[in-house]
Amino acid sequence: MPIYYAPNRSVTALAISLALYSSLPLAADDTSSIEVIQVSGKAINDKGMSPKNTKVNGPFGDDIALKDIARSVTPITSEMIEQLNITDLSDIQKVSPNSYSASGFGASSLPTIRGQLGELYQDSVRRQAGNNGFGVPMSFNAIEQIDVVKGAPPVLLGTSQRNGGFVNLHSKVAPTDEQFTQLTLSGGSWDHYRAQLDVGSDIAASQSGIRLSAEHIDNGSFYDYSGFKSDSIFVAFRLLPDDASSWDINVEYYDVEFTDNAGINRPTQALIDDGLYVTGQGVQPNGSTIAGANAIVSPTGLVEIDRSQVLTDPDNINNAQTFLLHSTYVRELSDKATFKNISYYQHLEREEIAQNSFVEIIDGADTAQNRIELAYQWNDSQSTITAADIRYNKVLGYSQFTTEADLPIDLSGPIENRRIPLTTQQQGRLVELRPGVFVSHGAQYDTNGDGSGDFLLSDTTDSSSWQTGLAIQHNSQWTDKFATSLGYRADFYDVKARDALAPQGQVAASDSISEMLESGQISLSYRVTGDVTTYASASYNESTSNSMAGGTTLGANNQISRQNFATENTLTEVGIKYSPAGSAWYVDAAVFDQTRSLRNRDGSNTGIRTKGFEAQAFYDADPFWLSAGYSYLDARYDDSASSQDTLQVSDTFDNSRPDIIEGTGIGAPNFASFAPSNRRVQGLPEQTFTLNGGFAITEQWQAGFSGLFTQSYPLDYLATVSIRDQYTLSINTRYDFTEQTSLRLGINNVTNQKNWRPVFEGGYFGSTLVFPELPLNATLTLQHSF
Repeated sequence: MPIYYAPNRSVTALAISLALYSSLPLAADDTSSIEVIQVSGKAINDKGMSPKNTKVNGPFGDDIALKDIARSVTPITSEMIEQLNITDLSDIQKVSPNSYSASGFGASSLPTIRGQLGELYQDSVRRQAGNNGFGVPMSFNAIEQIDVVKGAPPVLLGTSQRNGGFVNLHSKVAPTDEQFTQLTLSGGSWDHYRAQLDVGSDIAASQSGIRLSAEHIDNGSFYDYSGFKSDSIFVAFRLLPDDASSWDINVEYYDVEFTDNAGINRPTQALIDDGLYVTGQGVQPNGSTIAGANAIVSPTGLVEIDRSQVLTDPDNINNAQTFLLHSTYVRELSDKATFKNISYYQHLEREEIAQNSFVEIIDGADTAQNRIELAYQWNDSQSTITAADIRYNKVLGYSQFTTEADLPIDLSGPIENRRIPLTTQQQGRLVELRPGVFVSHGAQYDTNGDGSGDFLLSDTTDSSSWQTGLAIQHNSQWTDKFATSLGYRADFYDVKARDALAPQGQVAASDSISEMLESGQISLSYRVTGDVTTYASASYNESTSNSMAGGTTLGANNQISRQNFATENTLTEVGIKYSPAGSAWYVDAAVFDQTRSLRNRDGSNTGIRTKGFEAQAFYDADPFWLSAGYSYLDARYDDSASSQDTLQVSDTFDNSRPDIIEGTGIGAPNFASFAPSNRRVQGLPEQTFTLNGGFAITEQWQAGFSGLFTQSYPLDYLATVSIRDQYTLSINTRYDFTEQTSLRLGINNVTNQKNWRPVFEGGYFGSTLVFPELPLNATLTLQHSF
């Protein structure tokens, strides 16, 4: 009787078949007694380019199949990270729908999901990340998988700051039953160089292991006065004390120097469409040609600007150092109960001193968290996860951004045009932290008795917070087809803030606040067939609104604003997942309605409501793989006010040269505020489409491509300037000389499109700045395993 095996088990079946065949007694004169075993089918999902069979750990429980999660989730495997050249958080848009992002001043520190900044987690604990997206770029040296989840974090992860969605980074794990060494070397356009050594070994077979991954990056840049240098050292240790427990510990030290790249100022439609830049240095109302508020430019010409000529300065300083520790201990207490303890610590220091008077210095940010989880399986259909969390965050940081002014700068002129030395009067409203470096006080004071404050305030803070959370999630499998999940969490905050730089003769202002924030979730899943699952989810989440490094500032009244704890977020999502057994396909789609708040630069919150649709499809089987993603996003202000650096770009210019530009002569920056409305949120495309694929030409030679399309969208609030429809196409090829050695060539933006994107999330700089994306470039990567 012929025996047939499912295609995805053909390799295993072949091995079993050979073993059975070799054990049969053979008689030279009686071959008719031999049973013939036939194997058919082909291997599928052997390239790792589909998330279909990837298990998701952490946010919703452990070892959860993708099709069983009642939320829109995209796991990005290590193979996908390598194949799609994902080296930056903004690169997740290559594979995950509704993840289009701004440039983050040239160095993304947070993901953007469904039109708003999301959170960054590692091993299911929220990492210390950027201030509204302008923070420290992360290293991918320690990462082997990225889970992209849409919508606010579930109750097990706790109250967060940003709720568009989140990514959960999975750290590399030490091996306990093998040894390996892998060296990766790459070089690319504009002197981009990277070297990584990844070494792993068991210490005691099946009991313990260690892993070391070291990476050095030294990149030049297409952009003027720009570069990127970093060093990352990551060490992981795994201990398996017995059959019922495991303990994973890892540490990483990361040191990075990077450029604050503000792109090109004066984003007129002529600049977007034809690369034409309006020249002329701005003049302040007091006659100064130093860039300042309400300056006016008399246009002197219209020139084609080099896209590499951006708002950077060779004398700028921008660096950061961070140390991270993660520990995860899991023990099966019985056949029904599992205990987990997760610990995290991070220390961050950062220094940016820019010649345009922007300063952000984090003298020290320390974050520690410990979460205990207990999972209990009551019976075959009922299970509960309870969690207790405590998180501590302390930040000492100084900032100054009140005297920045980008629009008056003539970028085509001398470098001195970009520099903003402070006047004596401005220095008197700040404090000199060190010789020549002025920052704001951390509170407001009336030193001359005129009834008004005498100082300029930014985000300077000396603050600490304790967050204590209790969570419960109950999962029920009512029938073979119908399941539900309910969750609730309460987080208790105790926050203190004080001014670390009080003026001489003044008592340092301080304040404290205690708040309780709640969150809840419910989901329903129905398995229509063995291959098709539908779901509906809803959640309510109260979150915080913080400043740099997660610190808390004092407001103009020298008090902590309760609005920092009044950020309410809701999500309703309905979706379908198609995951056929024995097939290379995986498809899912979701419609959603999401409300959330966006922290403005002045510390206030703006309500945003997004509705949309997203879908993703994956096919992974020899000899080719394919993935596609589509998203539609309708993001609008939720009867909420908004603000922008300048009302519109034409405010920068007078009307002396209408042949060049029709200016309003109002002056800029003018720090515009807009009345509550339901207007479309600027800086976000309504529709995006991604398409990726690869093909095995021979067993050793592979080729692939990656494409992204974004629909036209307004750059500024009043929609006076738009970024047109645009696309980016990249190609790659890889040749395996041996099982140990391979060479990969990637060519990005192969059609050399002159694409643009916003500089900053939320559209605040939409009328001021725009970021020119990279032209055609290439990277060659050699990988060798020892």
